[in-house]
Amino acid sequence: MNLLDTMWVLIAGLLVFFMNAGFAFVESGFVRTKNVVNVLAKNFIVFALSTFAFWTIGYSVMFYGGFSAIFYSAVNSLVGPENHKISEMAFFFFQLAFAGTAATIVSGAVAERIKFMAYIVFSLLLVAVIYPIVGYFLWGPGPLSRASFGFIDFAGSTVVHSIGGWAALAGVIVLGPRLGKYSGGKINAIPGHSIPLATLGTFILWLGWFGFNPGSELAFDEAVPLIAMNTNLAAIAAMLSATAVSWVKFKKPDYSLMMNGLLAGLVAITAGCYDVTPVGAFLIGLMAGVLLIFGVGFFDRIGIDDPVGATSVHLLNGVFGTLMVGFFSATDGMKGLFYGGGTAQIVKQLTGIGFTALVVFPASLIML
Repeated sequence: MNLLDTMWVLIAGLLVFFMNAGFAFVESGFVRTKNVVNVLAKNFIVFALSTFAFWTIGYSVMFYGGFSAIFYSAVNSLVGPENHKISEMAFFFFQLAFAGTAATIVSGAVAERIKFMAYIVFSLLLVAVIYPIVGYFLWGPGPLSRASFGFIDFAGSTVVHSIGGWAALAGVIVLGPRLGKYSGGKINAIPGHSIPLATLGTFILWLGWFGFNPGSELAFDEAVPLIAMNTNLAAIAAMLSATAVSWVKFKKPDYSLMMNGLLAGLVAITAGCYDVTPVGAFLIGLMAGVLLIFGVGFFDRIGIDDPVGATSVHLLNGVFGTLMVGFFSATDGMKGLFYGGGTAQIVKQLTGIGFTALVVFPASLIML
């Protein structure tokens, strides 16, 4: 076992785990005071629910295609390539943190409406059934994975963020808007109660992403600095473009859109952080920030009431970032359109995106 790689994956997993606090603070800051305890309780319990669901069912389905008794004994098996083998229990913890993130994304979109028990039941189903089925096909030994088909989603723009985004969209549709959001023939803003709390949460998420993306390398090697560089470049580019566009659109900068712009860039680069150049990462981030601004407006116009902007941040930019890999990938054998690879990688990216949508959205609607 490579102890350095194992330690790195555990540290990265802890950073991703700490993102639970970031989501809790962002969501709490963007809702009204009367709903803060409910939001915090959902974010607090979701990792416990995710751990139980992923340990008992989800992990085995995702990486073995069925039941595995691997975590019912004290045997610490190894996974990974020969020179970078790590403890499978460390790998499990890292993947568990990802699964918990997908469930947490739903919490923000359905905030201020969903019943606590309904969220508990749906989170269990999402992590035990929906998430691992898609993960099996795209990240596990399934037919659409990078090794089998060539679909690129290095750290989860689709597998984590789009799954959470599609499920969140289903939840918002089932629940309907908050009372007073769309009344009198216009869109009425319902301000959150604490911008400082949302700011703290955004900083925590920004920090956690340096475990989310570089940790997905599953080894402490020469690729980690590039992944971290690309992650930050996309984030700041999206924040800057979101700030500029909102300033022009609304005649003044909108701070909540600045924060969500940063998160949109982080989501968008998550798929291609290993495969694109720093220039590609910056351009993807710039476009992600613009998409975020128009996405928020679009969802409001069609009556999708999302208090934290999860559908625009995680769904739209999860899809967008995954698709952009087909244009910006610079990896040998998997080059994107802008690097002489033609449209082949774009087709592969669209296939993974479409498969995820066709599985997650209908299943979430039915379960909710």
